[in-house]
Amino acid sequence: MAYEVKDINLADQGLKNIEWAEKQMGALMKIRERFEAEKPLEGYRIGMALHVTKETAVLVRTLQAGGAEVAITGCNPLSTQDDVAAALACEGTTVYAYKGETREDYYRYIRAVIETRPHVTIDDGCDLVSEIHTNYADQIPDILCGCEETTTGIIRLRAMEKDNALKYPIIAVNDCDTKHLMDNFYGTGQSALDGVVRASNLLISGQTVVVVGYGNCGKGVASRARGLGAEVVVTEVDAFRALQARMDGFRVMPMAEAAPLGDLFVTVTGNKHVINTDHMEVMKEGAVVANAGHFDLEIDVVGLEEMADNKREVRPLFHEYAFKGKSIFLCGEGRLVNLACAEGHPSAVMSLSFCDQGLGVEYGIAHADELEPKVYRLPDEIDREVARLQLEAMGVQIDELTSEQAAYLSSWNEGT
Repeated sequence: MAYEVKDINLADQGLKNIEWAEKQMGALMKIRERFEAEKPLEGYRIGMALHVTKETAVLVRTLQAGGAEVAITGCNPLSTQDDVAAALACEGTTVYAYKGETREDYYRYIRAVIETRPHVTIDDGCDLVSEIHTNYADQIPDILCGCEETTTGIIRLRAMEKDNALKYPIIAVNDCDTKHLMDNFYGTGQSALDGVVRASNLLISGQTVVVVGYGNCGKGVASRARGLGAEVVVTEVDAFRALQARMDGFRVMPMAEAAPLGDLFVTVTGNKHVINTDHMEVMKEGAVVANAGHFDLEIDVVGLEEMADNKREVRPLFHEYAFKGKSIFLCGEGRLVNLACAEGHPSAVMSLSFCDQGLGVEYGIAHADELEPKVYRLPDEIDREVARLQLEAMGVQIDELTSEQAAYLSSWNEGT
């Protein structure tokens, strides 16, 4: 067995947590049943850089059920659940991950996964793909395809495609409706605030919550914050999204105006330094700052460290920064708050995302000869199949078109 984990003795608890996740991931379990019977991934090696959580472990088991060999590492230094990593190691999976990885270990583990010579990559944030293109280009001819999980990774991959730097096809799993309209909205909306509350025990009700960015993740955070009784302010650079936020009933203003008003700030943009030192200088005493975007660049943590006269950890992964006679508090070192300070998205919503991943791998392998080095969206019929499987898992039935209705929708000559 090849693994590096924090404590192999945590495996028993990890196995229990994986079992609990499986009970809530009925759609993915249906795919596992088919994979076990058909073995569509037999003979293929899959290299993964995903958050090593109980839900990801269910995906790993599903890919293995399909016949694949899997090697996995984390995609964020603070997102690994150590008991789950131990459980995967005990099951014989090649796994390199622990919570609190150094930068050196983080990239050493990514390289270790690449050195298993995968035929397929599954990435969350594009670090695995980037490392392959930068330092392991000799392996690219043997890589059939990849799948990317998150918005930040898709942004990077589209930039690679635009620069003609992308050398093998990537399935943009994040672009599936069953991913970005479910995981991003419902998952991030709940789990980001869960992370803030676990880190700080902050009462959301009555607070002014500033949501930085109004994409699908920001919409979810804003909706859930309002549901918990907060006054919500949205900041945006995109005119249409700002308009959506205003039409949804939220206050919209520039970040410079919002900074002195907020009690809690949550960044969800995928961009860099959307909260900078100028903003933090004018925040009120006791303001709490958290990031729910993939990388730890959305908040200028380096600038905050340089500006602070004193820093102390007052609760696990909840730091107080004192400067100019006041203090502000940072959750999870500015990394993904939902995974650094909590457990990430609930299992049920991750079932949808990981159905897309599993079917994306199957599709990429089956169509490898047809795909060019571009970023692709999965076909709509796969997206609809995932939705159907989830409805089935939830015990929900829907109508079907009659033959007359289907004919009407496909014709043009019947009008008023």
